[in-house]
Amino acid sequence: MDTWQRRTLIYIVGLAGTILAFAVAYDYLMATVENRPQEFTRSLRVAVETFTTTGYGSDSPWSTHTLRLFVVVMDLTGVVLIFLALPVLLFPLFEEAIETNAPTAVERDLSDHVVICQFTPRGETLVTELESWDVDYVVVESDSDRADDLYEEGYHVIHADPQSVEGLERAHLSSARALVADASDQVNTSIVLTAREVDEHVRTVSVVEEPHRAKYHDLAGVDAVLSPRRLLGESLASKVTTGVSTTLGDSIEVGEDFDIAELPIHRGSDLVGTTLEESGIREETGVNVIGAWFRGQFVSPPSPDAELDGSTVLLASGTARQLEQLKSMTLSSVRGFRHGQTVIVGYGEVGQTIAENLETAGVPYTVLDKVEKAGVDVVGDATEPEDLRAAGVEDARTVILALSEDTDTEFATLVIRDLNPEVEVVARAEATENVTKMYRAGADYVLSLATVSGRMLASTILEDEDVISMDQQVEIIRIDAGDLAGTTLGEADVRSRTGCTVVAVERNGTVLTDLGPDVRIRHGDSLVIAGTDGGVKRFQQLYA
Repeated sequence: MDTWQRRTLIYIVGLAGTILAFAVAYDYLMATVENRPQEFTRSLRVAVETFTTTGYGSDSPWSTHTLRLFVVVMDLTGVVLIFLALPVLLFPLFEEAIETNAPTAVERDLSDHVVICQFTPRGETLVTELESWDVDYVVVESDSDRADDLYEEGYHVIHADPQSVEGLERAHLSSARALVADASDQVNTSIVLTAREVDEHVRTVSVVEEPHRAKYHDLAGVDAVLSPRRLLGESLASKVTTGVSTTLGDSIEVGEDFDIAELPIHRGSDLVGTTLEESGIREETGVNVIGAWFRGQFVSPPSPDAELDGSTVLLASGTARQLEQLKSMTLSSVRGFRHGQTVIVGYGEVGQTIAENLETAGVPYTVLDKVEKAGVDVVGDATEPEDLRAAGVEDARTVILALSEDTDTEFATLVIRDLNPEVEVVARAEATENVTKMYRAGADYVLSLATVSGRMLASTILEDEDVISMDQQVEIIRIDAGDLAGTTLGEADVRSRTGCTVVAVERNGTVLTDLGPDVRIRHGDSLVIAGTDGGVKRFQQLYA
């Protein structure tokens, strides 16, 4: 019996009991005080008429104060009970009638979709990616309140148990392109084992929080096991290791001797404080700046008046030699890494991965953590100035915050910036919505775990979409020329219409990178474009 039914039953029983009690008392008082004995049914009728407001005074007038006061009390009690019925019975009934409940099964024919088992912050990024590629999805959520909330927010969700065969069948798993298990490590293996019961051939992807448990996911039959915290640690470490030398780090090869690279501007670089137009990047290196991250927000194309600072990350295309020249411009003019110049704050999985990468790159570092364990140099609190001083933050060139609590990271950033205004602060964010606050606190580069893991999932699932790279808020993809065939790049005006940049044109096995407005696109050409998720989607809608 649900809450509303239980309340209704209690109310009805209580009301009946109250009416009966007043009828008995009224009948007694009429006989003893008023000296007007009558049948009990008449007294019961008077009580019912009073409580239901259908009639008053059939026995009036009363000659004694006692009866008059009693009738007043009976009148007031009836009114109170009537008004009590509104919040107790009617309002909940109306709320239940208009309440939006998540469906318990997919209500339409659905195929080639992605089944997401449980919804996490990284799931939000994954859904954004899937929608940008027009790939259907359904979230299977076991918690009814959570499912209802997601449904009201506009997500495609069903309320079902992802660990049950029935629940996955309701999500049409057999016709899905993939299943994503995104709960706890133990629950994920249970979901995958259940998925194998429903369909042995469906592709399964699971997220593992503890890397040493990955082998058990493999034993459960998972096709791809992802460890987002390790990837996050590698990404954060790359912001330091790419500054060790002018050798270009990771780049995306588009054609022979033509690459796309992501290059962070370091705090000590001569580019800091200049606008993109004043920087002379194009004139000195010949690269094409496709876009740039300014405090975590990707802009494509960037404005010539955009000011470059220590938090700017450039996305540029060019030959290896041109990109190497740009790389040297982004580095600090002060070279050399002394012991203690890089401080890692937090030594969990992310921090340990950062340390491993710095060790491989030959970058000395100092580790600060609350817990004394192997690998920790200074035991202390990241939010305490004295502990940060002991770790060498005042003399450091770079501090990498690998803390699991975003509030601690925000506070530690403020303290670090106070201790050393010139230090470069690279931070990890657990939730995407806290990235902006960390930049405001003084961080130079912030990477969200939810964003990294969500895009990691999307890249794994969308492997057939020919995605070259998928990073924060930007996609670089190869796509058929579509409706652009027969037009010149100048006529197409892709940048102003979509915000995307045509980086290269692939034609008969040859990659054209020297692209001017007069280059005519032909049928059969493939375009390499770069832009935000929204920009790529607009490009597909207009031209694909």
